[in-house]
Amino acid sequence: MELGLKDLRVLVTAGAAGIGLETARAFREEGAKVHICDVDTAALAEVAASDPELTQSVCDVANRDAVDALFRDALGALGGLDVLINNAGIAGPTAYVDEIEPTDWDRTVEVCLTGQFNCTRLAVPHLKQSSNALIVNLSSAAGKFGFGLRTPYAAAKWGVVGFTKSLAVELGPFGIRCNAILPGLVAGPRIQRVFEGKARAKNVAAKEIEAQALAMNSLRTFVTARQMADQMLFLASERGRTISGQAISIDGDTQSLM
Repeated sequence: MELGLKDLRVLVTAGAAGIGLETARAFREEGAKVHICDVDTAALAEVAASDPELTQSVCDVANRDAVDALFRDALGALGGLDVLINNAGIAGPTAYVDEIEPTDWDRTVEVCLTGQFNCTRLAVPHLKQSSNALIVNLSSAAGKFGFGLRTPYAAAKWGVVGFTKSLAVELGPFGIRCNAILPGLVAGPRIQRVFEGKARAKNVAAKEIEAQALAMNSLRTFVTARQMADQMLFLASERGRTISGQAISIDGDTQSLM
């Protein structure tokens, strides 16, 4: 299927691994120009070797000075901006709320939510000049369900949905579409670490936590990073030109989180 994404200018945060890297590669496969950033310099070095066509910057999206530098790099490499993928996020602590260190709460919200603001505010003036402007914010199934022992993460991801819907209203008159993607259980080491953290908190086996999580999913399956990327490609294409303000779940019909 020809999506018409050739020469689209795309910035992907946290693009050196996982959903971010899969998304960056997917856009490149369609002929887009892609710039990525990440805090993981080792992962960026690996991408420089494996995907040299992806230009890159080191950036912590919670640091506004670093985001300023990121946009200088990205705009210089891309020559403008059509698509911002606000993918950067961290899992945050797994603990009862009265046991969470305030600094861990602050860091989770700063990366998962404020980081999206930091990037969006700089992206908007350039997106206003695009004929195909799109912002995609990564939320989570935790952005629509309660998520015990993960309150900082869930609070931030609920905030992402509110941020997205508000942006859609505000930026729609400028032709900028804004949508949130809500992944469910994404296969990979990150979700396994989440299972292990919950298992320790509850003093049970990680496999038991995994089984309970899958039991709350109608398809009883993990989703993949490529499925997230495919949805973002569609949203950036002509076929997605009237989709905005949506919180799109890609989660195998998750009914709740545990």
